[in-house]
Amino acid sequence: MINNNDIIRRIRYIFDFGDTKMIEIFSLADCEVTRAQISDWLKKENDPNYQYIEDRYLSIFLDGLINDKRGKKEEKKIELEKQLNNNIVLRKLKIALNLKDEDILEIFDLSGMRISKHELSAFFRNPNQPQYRACKDQFLRNFLQGLQIKYNNNSK
Repeated sequence: MINNNDIIRRIRYIFDFGDTKMIEIFSLADCEVTRAQISDWLKKENDPNYQYIEDRYLSIFLDGLINDKRGKKEEKKIELEKQLNNNIVLRKLKIALNLKDEDILEIFDLSGMRISKHELSAFFRNPNQPQYRACKDQFLRNFLQGLQIKYNNNSK
């Protein structure tokens, strides 16, 4: 099962972010974190200093990533999710990287997972719509793997 710590570790690796850059990304979403917090969130579960990164901190990080990649919008305060799910993570990564549907489908292809445009659009629908589909762990895992192939030269 993919968890918040796996997600932040993968994003850090994909974009080769050091601790200073990670702290900067949090600050772009108006949140101060310490190098020790970052370090504990990045540790493996079997490490005694491992700390689970709560949904709100991962959400803040993803919002900071959006601000880092796209520029901060001053006029609007981002509504912070109290509870994250894979659909929200996927949507925030889509926004941060300015991805179109075709780009996302290509990223899935890079990981060896083929999905239709119809399936993809279901991930971005309102959860109250009947066409909404939950983004299962395997989809998010494959999307992150595709991002790694696309953005991180070390993975080739």
